[in-house]
This record gives sequence, structure tokens and C-alpha cells, in this order.
Amino acid sequence: MSAPSNRRSIFLGRMSLPERNYLADALRAETVGGILLLAAAVAALIWANTLGGSYEAVRGFHLGPSAVGLDLSVQHWAANGLLAVFFFVAGIELKRELVAGELRDPRAAALPVIAAICGMVMPAVVYFAVNSLGGGSLQGWAVPTATDIAFALAVLAVIGTSLPAALRAFLLTLAVVDDLFAILIIAVFFTSTINFLALGLSVAGLVLFYLLLRKGVRGWYVYVPLAVVIWGLMENSGVHATIAGVAMGLMLRCTRREGETSSPGEHIEHLVRPLSAGFAVPLFALFSAGVSLSGGAVHDVFTRPETLGVVLGLVVGKTLGIFGGTWCTARFTKAQLNPDLKWPDVFAVASLAGIGFTVSLLIGELAFSENPVLTDEIKASVLIGSLLAAVFAGILLKVRNAKYKTLCEDEERDEDQDGIPDIYELDKPEFHLRMAAIHEAKAAEHRRLAELASGTHAEDDDPA
Repeated sequence: MSAPSNRRSIFLGRMSLPERNYLADALRAETVGGILLLAAAVAALIWANTLGGSYEAVRGFHLGPSAVGLDLSVQHWAANGLLAVFFFVAGIELKRELVAGELRDPRAAALPVIAAICGMVMPAVVYFAVNSLGGGSLQGWAVPTATDIAFALAVLAVIGTSLPAALRAFLLTLAVVDDLFAILIIAVFFTSTINFLALGLSVAGLVLFYLLLRKGVRGWYVYVPLAVVIWGLMENSGVHATIAGVAMGLMLRCTRREGETSSPGEHIEHLVRPLSAGFAVPLFALFSAGVSLSGGAVHDVFTRPETLGVVLGLVVGKTLGIFGGTWCTARFTKAQLNPDLKWPDVFAVASLAGIGFTVSLLIGELAFSENPVLTDEIKASVLIGSLLAAVFAGILLKVRNAKYKTLCEDEERDEDQDGIPDIYELDKPEFHLRMAAIHEAKAAEHRRLAELASGTHAEDDDPA
């Protein structure tokens, strides 16, 4: 028997090329969507603080068939309807991570999963501590537990930081696990009365959805109407309707079969992600982020225990939870940090995860649904906490921006122009032969140019 290996695994090391390419496509859509999300949030704040009456009238306007229990306000449609698309994409992301991504290997998944769990527990602990000492309501403990990947990537785009692929993948994995636990929190803690008939019919619809997928039935005209019916039944059941979106996303096959360039899950995600990131989430932000930010309101955020708990949970709890969970896991396992990166880089990404927007706003609405004034104050605290986390993370990332740019350039360099970054071909003999030929050709060209320059100079010096 061979002796057990003492080799330490590399944390935040180089990703495989297929995983890197998938990550690049996914983050490109999320970054664009995040910029739209920022724009929608700013528009909502301007609208609510200048023409507040019209803002409340529009988002409170009811529409939909009341006969089937769907006479809902515009704000409700945005939170329960449009976010179902967002959670559908989150379900596909989670399924793919579990079967083909960072979470498929339990040993490799342990570190980001533990970091994400610590990054949700610590903000809740901070919220509990602040409100226990200040005599506030404990209902909002879940508000600061969520990370908004689109908003975080939008901040990266705005401050111009080029994070290496491994750090971006770590952030995305954290957000995926974060979304999973946020879904569980919504399902378990924010479901009061249940209509078992509607819930049973919704579950039956999900079973039919799954069987059709297993049988290989194709056609959007089959699945889209069925998905709408499942969503409507879930909405009437009392369980938050976004759960239906997650369940359908998890049912899609995300592994490739022979001859497939992409799995059905990847293909559908590629089609739906722009709709989610570019339309559904920004529209939700437009009708949820509009809160009063007067001087008195901002003062209340830092003096009321519920709102202060949310701000500190996002800025302090998220950062300490993710960084502490990551460091402890690496310290007591065989995981070794990529030598090109430092622990302050992990700390900066942890602070970036303190940007909680979409899901935090949704949980805030659910937690304080009976107190509209406190709901708006909680939303304001989410906005302020996310802004502080973004500024703090931006400062930390800017300090190392030059190093990140160098790492990104190394990852992108493709001197032989074969479409594959050179760093992924270093171990191939034919790559070294190709590179040697390229360098020899460059050297020959330089010699030729030098000879031409020398000949021209000699002609200039000729007395004739």
C-alpha cells in the first residue's frame, strides 16, 4: 500500500478551462445586469424622494385575475412573479455547481460552503446581539444574511477592478450557496398559513414538469404554460411563489451527454439569464428600493436597533463570517492559499459579499409585512449597509488592483493565438514547440529590421 499523500490542495488556484469559460459567460451577463440593477435602484430612490405620491400609486396598483387569486399589486408581481425567474436561474446555477462545478467534489466544496454558512450565521448573530441589547425586534434576523452577486459584480465593474477568475468563482459559489439557504429561510420561516390543496396541485405540476424532462419532451410551448400554472398554484398555497422557480431550475439536467456542446440546463440558463439579470431583477429593484432617504430617515437607520442590526450585519457580520470561516477551514485542513494571492484578498472578497440587495429587500418585506414604516426603514438600512460594504470593499480591492491586473493578463495571454490561454497549455510539449517557433520568428524579424536599419545608416554615411 502506498503512503497517504500529504500534498496540500490549492485554494483559489487555477480553474479548469471549461469552468473558466462558463464562469466568464455567466459573470458577463451578471455584470451587465448588475449595472442595470444599480440604475434601477437609483431611479427608484429619485422617483420615491421627488414624486413619492406617483411612485406609491404605481407600485400599489392592482392587476391580474382575481378569480384565481392573482389580483396583485405591481410591487407584489415584481417580488413574487419576476423574482421567480431570478430564483429559477439560481436553481439552475445550484444544480450545475452540484453536478459539474465547484460543489461537485465534497472535499473541494467544503471550504466555500463553510464560508457561505459562516457568512450567513454571523450577520444573524450580529443582528441578534444588536437587537437583544437595544430592545428591538428579532424578526429581521434573516435580512442581512443574503449576498447579491449582480450588485457585487456591478460594483466591480464601476470601480474597474479586474478580479482573477478564481476570486470571482469563489464569490459566485458563495452567492449560489447563499441563495440556497435564503430559499430555505423563506420557505421555512416566512410561510404562515398553507392552502394544502393548492400546494398539492403545485407539487403535482412539478412532478409532471420533471417527468416531461425525463422523457425528453421539448418545446417552450409545453413548459412555459406549465411553469406559469405551477407558479400560480404555489402563490395561492401560501408558500412563497419563488420556491416554484427554484424547484424547476433544480430539475433541469446540467451534465453533458456525448455529442452535446451544452446541457439542457446550461442552454436554458443561457437564454433566461439575460431576462433575469436585465429585466426581472432591475424591475423588482425599481418597485422595492424606493424609500425615503431624508436626513431623519438616515439618522434613524443608525439609531434604531432593527436597522442598525441590518447595517452591521452586512458590513461587519458578512465580512467576519466569510473570512473567518475560510481561514479556519484552510487552517485545519490541507487547503493552501494560492501563492499568487494573499489573505487580504480573501478579506476584500468577503467584504464585497456584504452587498445584500435583491434577496435582502425581499426578506425585509416578508419579515415586517405588518409594519410598512419599519419595512421602508429596513430597506433603507439594506441600501446604506450595501453602500458601505461596497465602498469598504472597493478601497481594499483598489490597493491590490495592480496585482489583479497582472494576474488577469497572465490568464488571458494567448501568444500563439489558438483561442486557448497559454497558461492552460504550459504542460503540453507541442505548445512549447509552437512557442519556440513563434519566438524564433520574432527574433528573425528583429534581426532583419536591425540589418535594414544598419544598411540604411551605412548608406547615409557613404560620401558618394
